[in-house]
Amino acid sequence: MNLSNIRAPKKSSEKRKRVGRGMGSGMGKTSTRGHKGQRSRSGSRMIRGFEGGQMPLHRRMPKRGFTNIFRKEFNIVNLESLADLGETTITPEVLRQAGVIKTKHP
Repeated sequence: MNLSNIRAPKKSSEKRKRVGRGMGSGMGKTSTRGHKGQRSRSGSRMIRGFEGGQMPLHRRMPKRGFTNIFRKEFNIVNLESLADLGETTITPEVLRQAGVIKTKHP
């Protein structure tokens, strides 16, 4: 392989399609849209995700996750704050009185 036999990649030198610039261009009059029909009209672009009336993929897929009605809420407690309580039995009431955990509804 040398400089004398290197070729440009395919389609790299093709000119872009200029439509609607006169009959002599070969792409005048209907501008490559053909005659009548939905796609020949102006403003005819399918909305993103449209699948011809079939339920679109983004509506067929389930929404992410769900709400668990039986969930348990946990409070995070540092070991240092437990050590500060001393030699007491640790219960939620003791932790609330010491201010280690907060209550949602005081």
